Formats: sequence, C-alpha cells, structure tokens
Amino acid sequence: MASGRSPAAPIPTRAGVGLKPQHARAILEGRPDIGFFEVHAENYMGHGGPPHRLLEAVGAAYPLSVHGVGLSIGGPAPVDPVHLRRLRAVVERYSPALVSEHLAWSTHGGEFLNDLLPVPLTEPTLARVADGVAAVQDALGRMILIENPATYLTFVDSTIPETDFLRRLADRTGCGLLLDVNNVLVSATNHGFDPIAYLGAFPIERVLEIHLAGYDEDRDADGGRLLIDAHGSAVRPDVWPLYERALAVAGPVATLIEWDHDVPDWPVLYAEALRAEALLAEALLAEARPCRRAAAERGAVIAHG
Repeated sequence: MASGRSPAAPIPTRAGVGLKPQHARAILEGRPDIGFFEVHAENYMGHGGPPHRLLEAVGAAYPLSVHGVGLSIGGPAPVDPVHLRRLRAVVERYSPALVSEHLAWSTHGGEFLNDLLPVPLTEPTLARVADGVAAVQDALGRMILIENPATYLTFVDSTIPETDFLRRLADRTGCGLLLDVNNVLVSATNHGFDPIAYLGAFPIERVLEIHLAGYDEDRDADGGRLLIDAHGSAVRPDVWPLYERALAVAGPVATLIEWDHDVPDWPVLYAEALRAEALLAEALLAEARPCRRAAAERGAVIAHG
C-alpha cells in the first residue's frame, strides 16, 4: 500500500454525531463533551467556503471521521479516478481518524444515482469490490472501512452470505468494517432473517466503527412490513437492544448517531449520543471486570504462594 498521511488522532471509544451546519454555534460556543464528529466526504469536495471553515474549526477541537457515499465501490466500473482524487484531497486536508464507504453502487454510465444500491454477492463481485477497495486504500495510503448495506431486495444469483462476503473482503484487502446496526435490522426485517444470528456470524474483529440511525416504515406489495434506512428520526426502540447485543459481541466500539434529514435541534441529537455513550460505558465496565478479576486472583495466588 502506498504511504500516506496518518490520522491526526484515533477515534475514541465514545459516541459521536454527524456534523450539521445548523449546530455550528452550539458546538463551537458550547464545546459539548462528545467523542467525535463525522462528515460526508462529498460535502467537502469544494475548495473553500463556509463548510470548510466550520470543519476546520471543529477538526481543531474534536476527532473526525469521513464517510463517503459516492465512490460506487460495488459498481461494474472501476472507481472513478476524479472522485477518488477529490476524496484524497479531503482526507489529506483533514487527516480524519477513520475513512469509510458502503458496500453498494451508485453510478452508471457516468451518471450519479441518488441511492446506494445493492450488489449480487458472488465471486466475481467479491473480486471486483476487492480491487476497488485496494485501489482506494492505495490512493489514500491508509485503510478504509466498508459498511454493511441496508437492502430491500436480494439477487437470485447471490452465492455468498453477506457476513462471509464482508469477512473475505476484509481478509483479502486488509480493510476494516463499519457495522451499521440499523442496517442489520432493516435488512433482517425486509428479508426475514434473524438479526442476532447475523451479528453472531459478522466478522466482528474487523469492526472499528458502529452506526445507529432511525428507520421509516412502510408496507410491501404483499402487505408485509418494509423498513427503510431513512436517517430522519431518532434511533428506533428496537434498534437499541440490537446495539447492546453488538457491544456484547464486539466489545465497546466508537459509535455514530446518523441523523441526516429533518435534523433536530442540537440538544435532541446530543441526547441520542449520550444514550449511546451510556451503553458504551457499560460495555467498557463489562470488559474491564474479567481483567480486574484475573488480576485479583493472581494477587491472591502470589499472597498465598
């Protein structure tokens, strides 16, 4: 992999939120106690202006994560070199602790589609996506994270379970993974599989970030429940227990609250982060207990030796 600029600071094992311009005053004047801020790379591919001034100020005070939505890394064509150069410019400018993208495609014939579309989980797709991830990591000079998708259909020619696909992708490229717990619940509900079993099969050792978000609900053509990864509301009540389960499996992992539409006032978004922070604190305590118990037992053996 090519050498590149290192992250300015690691992401702490805390909760963060997406950076929104309407919260600028609350953040810069109030300096809330929050773990990190995440931005969509495509919003910062211009050369200057208010978005960059805000991000520069926030990045001077907090760790940053950059989340891409436009690389179309699962598409049939190679990663667009122009888009990749723009992403590299953002990463070099802000030295984020994490850079992530989606297992999805969003371009065709040079046109950008305003959606993250699923990929068939096949051997040729795995080879193509691995090539794309490798190209991005070489261009950026660093590891990226790939996010599990929220899906509304499956392909009849898929031959690889999604968790195996992501594990093999990580093994082949050295990338990390971003576990979106809301996406797990959305896909599990839409396709009728067990989200707990999905978490049990997920390559959890590769997870460096977790996402939480709210979903919308509709009905499919047969009247069944259809969940939509909308990012326009608070984290839904049935997502929180799944998040607790993910922490029990993975241990504490930096966690982002995604709220990209109908964005609330800062106190509402901050409260969501505090809820995740409380669960992270419990996970940290649970992780520390066996270590303290082992240390105490070692001490007892030495004392009575």
